[in-house]
Amino acid sequence: MRSLLRFLLTLVGAGQVFAGDWPQFRGPGGRSVGSGHPPIEFGPQTNVAWQLDVPPGNSSPILWSDHLILTATTDEGLTTLCYRRRDGVLEWKRSIKPKALEPTHRLSNPSTPTPVADPERVYCYFGSFGVVAYDRNGSEVWHHELPPPVVEFGTAASPVLVGDLLILVRDQDTGSHLLALRRSTGEIVWRKERPEFRRSFATPLVWEHDGTQELIVPGSIWLKSYQPATGAENWTVTGTSRVATSSPAVGDGMLFTGSWNVGGDADDRISMEPFDDYAKVHDKNGDGRFTPEELPEGPVKQRFTQMDLDKDGVVTREEWETMRTMFAKAGNAVMAIRPGGHGDITASHVAWRVTRSLPYVSSPLFYDGRLYTMKNGGLASCYDAATGKPSYQDQRIGVGSDFYASAVGVDGRVYIAAQNGTVAVLRAGDQFEVLARNSMGEEIFATPAVVDGMIYLRSARHLWAFQTSENNR
Repeated sequence: MRSLLRFLLTLVGAGQVFAGDWPQFRGPGGRSVGSGHPPIEFGPQTNVAWQLDVPPGNSSPILWSDHLILTATTDEGLTTLCYRRRDGVLEWKRSIKPKALEPTHRLSNPSTPTPVADPERVYCYFGSFGVVAYDRNGSEVWHHELPPPVVEFGTAASPVLVGDLLILVRDQDTGSHLLALRRSTGEIVWRKERPEFRRSFATPLVWEHDGTQELIVPGSIWLKSYQPATGAENWTVTGTSRVATSSPAVGDGMLFTGSWNVGGDADDRISMEPFDDYAKVHDKNGDGRFTPEELPEGPVKQRFTQMDLDKDGVVTREEWETMRTMFAKAGNAVMAIRPGGHGDITASHVAWRVTRSLPYVSSPLFYDGRLYTMKNGGLASCYDAATGKPSYQDQRIGVGSDFYASAVGVDGRVYIAAQNGTVAVLRAGDQFEVLARNSMGEEIFATPAVVDGMIYLRSARHLWAFQTSENNR
């Protein structure tokens, strides 16, 4: 027994025994709540446990027992990297070569979706290739090739696991659908067409409550709930933005969602004339279609590629009317939704809604009875999760930047990384207080993992692990 005790203490001291994992985007259950006592102040010269150079990619790190997994785009192709969690030593590296890389937004990368892991395998989704599953030794278990989504900004939604299924959201400009693969083999179990949906970049969430599970999928104009086992639809909430970029949150029996996009605010709504009326003036050659050259400069022309669903260089009557309808129905809001609905539950189950100080990509955070959001420009808000009553709104955190990473709640604090490379630490609670602003010196798009008091953070060119000096001893 004494020998066993000494062995276990040695493992703890070496960092090989871990109290928790962070197996998917935003951690266990997608809730973005960490554990332990991480440092408040950290940076390239402060509270560094280890750091290393990493290739480019926007996926967030996940923790898989004593492993840390990242994906990246390298000369070898779409690459999965497995590091030793305690010290960052590279354990294995595997790459796949797609036929071609999908186009991406200038801020994005073909390796943007975050992997997801179960005790046996890690699953990596690349829009340019499909899904590949590896075991702990880096051996490929299976792969399932998929056609790249039809959207010029690339793939961003991360896969989730529920039961025996790996579920992908593949919303795009044409042919949107959900896809469920059997996690052991990669075979398709079900496919749910979503023709009414357009491009989306938001990761779905599995909502567990009252002994049931719901697959919550943000999308253009609508938020929907599905039965994970079959893809059958449960309910719909209307009034969300025309492009989904933010993932939902859950807590205290409620579901929370935030959505914002250009043209959805009441005082900034983009409107389009009916096709026939507009064509009388602008269809110069009278062929019943629009080319970019036929449209005057302005917000409509700027979204030509979004209207051009099949990417053939022209906008038809049907494509024009589809976009016109979306602009008319789009809404921007943070909402709280009660469980138990069926059909259209917009009027019956939306508990509260706010339309001010809305996040764009950064997902709302439920933590200790409150909902936190971060608007681009560094404007923080905090609400009572049960009622929607604001504790504060539009408080400037002193970081004037966009926010693509999502916040993490841990140890009575909220950690949020800005695109400009600053990680702000706020005190959790009704009173607004910034505890620290920590600069990494390079851009950040990935959401950190915070487990056992350690912060694992991916920046543009580095992977960092931070812990307090007490834990370093």
